[in-house]
Amino acid sequence: MSWIRRKIISAVSWVPQVTQVRFRYHAERRANGPLVRRYGYKDPLDIRGLLPRQNQKRIAEQPIYRPTDNWSERRALFGQNDYIDILGDDSLHPTRILYNTPSWLRGAKGGEMQMLIRKRKIWGKGIFPISNPTRWNDIRKRIKFLYNFLNRKTRTYIKN
Repeated sequence: MSWIRRKIISAVSWVPQVTQVRFRYHAERRANGPLVRRYGYKDPLDIRGLLPRQNQKRIAEQPIYRPTDNWSERRALFGQNDYIDILGDDSLHPTRILYNTPSWLRGAKGGEMQMLIRKRKIWGKGIFPISNPTRWNDIRKRIKFLYNFLNRKTRTYIKN
């Protein structure tokens, strides 16, 4: 019985004889031309000799000096409202002058969930849920996740 198993194993593991092309002569390798190495590489240094430059590339020049206009409108009015709460009257709150800040972020305090709820409340009135459904859905999902997280993972410290 064991000799049958040995025959089956030897028949399955039979491999044809392969001739290796390992021992070539140097002349046969050089017959195809020189071996190409570092194809496409351009050396940044010209190390061929004493000639400085042989190509027609222009040397990088320094830009023309143009003095900055310190009294342009953008520079002159930069930070004009920084001290309005100290120097001005109380008619204007400092958060009302944050022109470049999103409306849902002006003067708001709180963590990520409070900010997202504010954002949802302000953006929900307009066309945002229709124009950006993916971002709207992401905001809603994040609020839901944070709501569940805060309800399950944080301690309430309620004493009976």
